[in-house]
Amino acid sequence: QVQLVESGGGLVQPGGSLRLSCAASGSIFSINPMGWYRQAPGKERELVATITVGGYRNSADSVKGRFTISRDNAKNTVYLQMNNLKPEDTAVYYCNARVVDGMMRRLEVWGQGTLVTVSS
Repeated sequence: QVQLVESGGGLVQPGGSLRLSCAASGSIFSINPMGWYRQAPGKERELVATITVGGYRNSADSVKGRFTISRDNAKNTVYLQMNNLKPEDTAVYYCNARVVDGMMRRLEVWGQGTLVTVSS
């Protein structure tokens, strides 16, 4: 059983910053990639950013220059540093991981989600 536990969401004013963390635990052989998605009220879930084990990053145009994704491979943890937050960034943010577990099974795992609210 592989689990993702997220932390770091909350309420922030426009222009502010937050840092999300997501730690994977369980029987893990490898994780590639790890990433973040978000879902705003009334909208579909969308990609925010992903990062491979080798450090290759992919991100949505709407967050380029403001959000930075990073990971600590030794800790099976991915981070999302969010700067210059805007009201339209308000959403539930979900961690995602493509995992090969200890039984060599390929799994797609989602976190429970963490709410980010950008409002004055």
